[in-house]
Amino acid sequence: MERRYIVVVGACLTQFTVIGMLFSFGLLFKTFEAEFGWSRMVLSTCSALAFLTMGILAIAAGRLSDRYGPKWVLGISGALFGFGFGLISLVSQPWHLFVIFSVFIGLGMSTHDVVTLSTIARWFEGRRGIMSGVVKVGTAFGQIVLPPLSAFLIVSLGWRPAVALLGVLAFVLLVAAALAMKTPDLKQTPETVQDASGLTFQQARKTSLFWRLCIIQFLFFPTLMTVPVHLAAHGMDLGMTAGRAALLLSVLGSASILGRLVMGGGADRFGGKNAYILSFVLLLASLVGLVATTAHLPLFLIVALYGVTHGGFFTLVSPVVAEYFGMRAHGSIFGTILFCGTLGGSVGPILAGRVFDLTGSYQPSFISLGLLALIGLVLAFYLPYPKAATTGKLGAE
Repeated sequence: MERRYIVVVGACLTQFTVIGMLFSFGLLFKTFEAEFGWSRMVLSTCSALAFLTMGILAIAAGRLSDRYGPKWVLGISGALFGFGFGLISLVSQPWHLFVIFSVFIGLGMSTHDVVTLSTIARWFEGRRGIMSGVVKVGTAFGQIVLPPLSAFLIVSLGWRPAVALLGVLAFVLLVAAALAMKTPDLKQTPETVQDASGLTFQQARKTSLFWRLCIIQFLFFPTLMTVPVHLAAHGMDLGMTAGRAALLLSVLGSASILGRLVMGGGADRFGGKNAYILSFVLLLASLVGLVATTAHLPLFLIVALYGVTHGGFFTLVSPVVAEYFGMRAHGSIFGTILFCGTLGGSVGPILAGRVFDLTGSYQPSFISLGLLALIGLVLAFYLPYPKAATTGKLGAE
């Protein structure tokens, strides 16, 4: 197997583990409510803290990956993620969860996107979009496989032993994945251009386009963080069993495979701008469906539609950054844009949990997320059509 495809396997395994485990945490909401009396807002704050930490540290993770390569960065962060997930089995107070998610889980998550996708972008210059989609398929399989596995373990063993076992599994998988990661030598990469091509971080942040991409990320990320965190609980609120609610997450993950591949390939062929526009249109349609749907079968169909756009958005950011700014400082630029997204994404789940505590419904939150998506769609229409950014000048029309 070519070295670059071993890197793809490692990146896929990282995505599989981190996001699959994070989705599985939503299955514990009802358990924590029943055993401890904790509110949805308290439980939502955990994921929000993790995403906030992820965003803050993603900037540093991108720079460390640019400078030292991905193996050690992913290995250390992956080990901490697995250790932290296992610690959830010991919690008895809300602050225990807050510390675990803001330190261990958040630090582990800070590398899973920016480091893996930046590394893939260096190996596949001509196919960044589709190969980013392939890597993000690992996320989808994590969403498909790990929530049902987690639900089975929780029912069979009890939630504390099950979570401890899942933490060990995460530790092993993430460290193994890190060992497969490597940045390319020029002679190893027939498709790559020189790492020196494109804008520096200092040049990129002086452009209005950089900040427009940051704002767009801020607008769609709350939905991507809020819906998965609350989806299983939303299904159970509508009368689903825990097992059937876990299938909602699996449907989301399955549909996101299509979104990751189609949007990734579409970005390569038609440009990131057009792929962004299509993703926003589908996102708006799915949020309207979530507001209007309470029956179980239609909800599965709406979640499938949402899954397509969910996968598409997560795939697009890395190739869009390369398309507009080149590869010279890809990790740093990508990490900063991701940080702007997590500022919005970290607040979304908390507010949705608080709104549910006050109203007993997620509908006001879905409507608010739809309004943010509408603004993002307008901004996406006004993005320029990029040229290859390989000369140190911003190549946009």
